[in-house]
Amino acid sequence: MAEENSKKDGIGMSMKGCQTNNGFVQNEDILEKDLDPGSPATSPQHSALSILGPEEPDLKDVQPYAGMPKEVLFHFSSQARYRVPREVLFWLTVASVLVLTGFTIAIIAISPKCLDWWQAGPMYQIYPRSFKDSNQDGNGDLKGIQDKLDYITTLNIKTVWITSFYKSPLKDFRHGVEDFRDIDPIFGTMKDFENLVAAIHDKGLKLIIDFIPNHTSDKHDWFQKSRNRTGKYTDYYIWHDCLHENGTTIPPNNWLSVYGNSSWHFDEERNQCYFHQFTKEQPDLNFHNPDVQKEIEEIIQFWLAKGVDGFSFEAVKFLLEAKHLRDEAQVNKTQIPDTVTHYSELYHDFTTTQEGMHDIVRSFRQMMDQHSREPGRYRFMGTEAYGDSIDRTMMYYGLPFIQEADFPFNDFLTRLDTPSGNSVFEVITSWMERMPEGKWPNWMLGGSDSARLTSRFGKEYINIMNMLLFTLPGTPITYYGEEIGMGNIVATNLNESYNVDTLLSKSPMQWDNSSNAGFSEGSHTWLPTSSDYHTVNVDVQKTQSTSALKLYQELSLLRADELLLSRGWFCYVRTDGHSVVYTREVDGMDRVFLVVLNFGDSSRLNLNEMISNIPSRVRIRLSTNSANKGSEVDTRAITLDKGEGLLLEYNTKDLLHHQTDSRGRCFVSSRACYSSVLNILHSLC
Repeated sequence: MAEENSKKDGIGMSMKGCQTNNGFVQNEDILEKDLDPGSPATSPQHSALSILGPEEPDLKDVQPYAGMPKEVLFHFSSQARYRVPREVLFWLTVASVLVLTGFTIAIIAISPKCLDWWQAGPMYQIYPRSFKDSNQDGNGDLKGIQDKLDYITTLNIKTVWITSFYKSPLKDFRHGVEDFRDIDPIFGTMKDFENLVAAIHDKGLKLIIDFIPNHTSDKHDWFQKSRNRTGKYTDYYIWHDCLHENGTTIPPNNWLSVYGNSSWHFDEERNQCYFHQFTKEQPDLNFHNPDVQKEIEEIIQFWLAKGVDGFSFEAVKFLLEAKHLRDEAQVNKTQIPDTVTHYSELYHDFTTTQEGMHDIVRSFRQMMDQHSREPGRYRFMGTEAYGDSIDRTMMYYGLPFIQEADFPFNDFLTRLDTPSGNSVFEVITSWMERMPEGKWPNWMLGGSDSARLTSRFGKEYINIMNMLLFTLPGTPITYYGEEIGMGNIVATNLNESYNVDTLLSKSPMQWDNSSNAGFSEGSHTWLPTSSDYHTVNVDVQKTQSTSALKLYQELSLLRADELLLSRGWFCYVRTDGHSVVYTREVDGMDRVFLVVLNFGDSSRLNLNEMISNIPSRVRIRLSTNSANKGSEVDTRAITLDKGEGLLLEYNTKDLLHHQTDSRGRCFVSSRACYSSVLNILHSLC
């Protein structure tokens, strides 16, 4: 018992000298001052703050200090002067997050759909055999295209479009493909193609290629097996019994080839006739056969896996033919049937645009979509239906909820042989008026199967037509050489088959004034170069401030930089036999582009009579006559020479598409409004 008391006394004595550990403080002198025995620090009340004190600490006179224990911290945190600011900051943070989240959602909700790569810039179509020869054999090739990619980028091109390069026995390479999975040796190897794809993508460009699903070459392995009735290949083509005696064939019906005469040809090995919409060396595939459709789908997937960004599907209106084989109606019913040999002499109701054809095109679209799931890798699909009416062409856009082509290629400007304001206006408005809502237009001035622009219109119209091309809504498409004003060659004794007229627009690209226009260092070229290549070439024009090439570059750059051209409304103001006048406008912008193009002889226009509230003087942003660039003109009397075009700029808040009497004359492809306050595009127009 005495021992236990002794222990208690020891503990009690040791606690008397204990003091609260206030942790680290700035002014230790205050806490370490001498304490006399009667001070509060040595009093029994003070000992209550000891570790073993059973009572709650008295914190009434204690101030916050660094290193305070949690009991002290909790005491102060519950006080209003500390709690209220903390809660205010918390709820401000929550409110800020909610506001920013809501603002982001609102911006996304009201933002218009971004333009895709095939909408954002021009396409440049290349006929590979005529662009650049890299191995001195006189034929352009894939390596030659790769060597000239830097030039293509100077044109502000976004998409390179290469026409058919597949292995083919045909001299003109008019789509008679022998092997869809191989490169013709004239153009190089598959490794050359892979290198070209990589180089195009490294430049920030996209690549689309031609694909011709309708027919093959008669040298194709499928056709050889079909002739022999080998397994599933027996019905890969369209065969039918026909009479053949003494070298004369009596076909199953009166169907004609595009190139004239019967579209049926007798095959001695199979002892039947096969159908060909084009030449007899190009037998049509039987798309009623599911195995054929599967083969074509696998070929498309093969090239998509190679990195191709899209396709131009050629001759799609010929994919299906009627199974009943009835004769097609004659245009001139009084004509003797045996004399009907030209394609234009029949209505082709049973051999073009048959029921089910658009289903096949939609299946192509589905494959494109399957390979478009990776961000930034949308696969483009265009269709070629040259010769169709504009109403039938519009069908390739698809239905409101069933998409087909991103756009069918618009070749209607290439069909014009003489320039006039009325004819150009008719092409523009007929497309814009018939195009389904929300779809995207495109415009091309030439192509591999049509005469060049300068050969149709004249050299004085190259600048005005390029100005038209880049100031219309939609995607501009340029056939190689159009940027410098190349024309058809005047050639005789061309050592090629098929339509000679289309060969005249395939002459070698004119790079400089050296031998063969810089196209080839070989001793010959597959087609002769144009006689004007000494003055009409890239090397000369890139140093001339007044050249067609310089204006082309300025126009393409302006389109890339200006919302008015890439997203704006198109409102036509006036058209007649001489001139076309239209504006480009965007909601929310008080600037307007006014395009004035003169296709006739020299004329004078009074724009004040056409447009209300137009300033009396406006600035020339671009002109086909470079001397006028940046100057001002009097809108009451603008004089334009033959083939002259002006891109005028002025400020106004009275936009034409807002005016009641102008609404029927205004069109927009991808509507967007501009907010000058936020510097963004939105859809709340």
